[in-house]
Amino acid sequence: MTPVAEGGTLIALIALGIAAYLALCARLYAQITRVPPDSPIFDLLDDPAAFSIGGIDCRPYLMPRYETVEFRDRSGTVGIAGWLIPAHAALDAPTVVIVHGYTASRRDPTVLLAAGMLHRHGFAVLAIDLRNHGDSGRTGGRHTGGVRESADVLGAWDWLVHDRHQPAERVGLLGFSLGAASVLIAAGHEPGVAAVWADSSYGDIDEATAAELRRSRLPTFLLPGGRLVARLLDGPGLTAVDPIHGIAAMTGRAAFVTHGTADSRLDVRYADELIRAAGTAGVRIESWIVEGAEHTRAILEHPAEYEQRLVAFFGRALTGGAPSARP
Repeated sequence: MTPVAEGGTLIALIALGIAAYLALCARLYAQITRVPPDSPIFDLLDDPAAFSIGGIDCRPYLMPRYETVEFRDRSGTVGIAGWLIPAHAALDAPTVVIVHGYTASRRDPTVLLAAGMLHRHGFAVLAIDLRNHGDSGRTGGRHTGGVRESADVLGAWDWLVHDRHQPAERVGLLGFSLGAASVLIAAGHEPGVAAVWADSSYGDIDEATAAELRRSRLPTFLLPGGRLVARLLDGPGLTAVDPIHGIAAMTGRAAFVTHGTADSRLDVRYADELIRAAGTAGVRIESWIVEGAEHTRAILEHPAEYEQRLVAFFGRALTGGAPSARP
């Protein structure tokens, strides 16, 4: 074989290897980011007026008056479904947008419990379904770690502020897991967001992706290819922005970070990273690291303390003092 032929063969082998590597990365990217359409939580019949959680008396948190609403995400490309739960008294009560986690929906009992905690203390609540979840529109059937989902959150914020004429300084965001990442990224994009509560978020997208690969027992050398595939399939995909940059952009605003020390899905170190980034940036940061709590389980394992901290935080951030509690 001539040197030229040998060189051509080598180039062909290298090209074949790169193609195989990218094909593997694309397959794994689709697998890791896929939102299963048959998630059991999508079939829940729970709603604000009727939901239950084992070991918790949910009667004080039921919300019989609610309205099913729909609006577009901030980019205008997908319809977002939600429940608007008005405050029991004041028409100008502060409102908190609540966002569920991966493979969940607004029917998630954790979301409904958080909504009930706020509602019984005089807040209005808007619980939404992220794209590819629940009753919201579908866009490829994948999640983007909160990057695209942040537009869904901002669509809810826009709807409240511009369509329902709610003062921006009286609208807060609350999210669990993927929802927590989404609200932090949203607050980084929108300086009008007054306050954010983030329960069990990741911090840096590359660290979280590498951890997910290790958790799935996959080699981390796939990460660079995964970044490229993300850009090819989803534009900015998972690499454009992340929660740690979102919270660092909240200078002068209020944020609360909570995380369990026993979280096996997203390590508690992400909370430490978010808290440090917020403190460095001059964010009015508060935190609660919950000993022994699993992923997003603090609200279920310590409901009374969770309620007290949640209501106090949004009371300070959105009203200068908690709204009046329901008798």
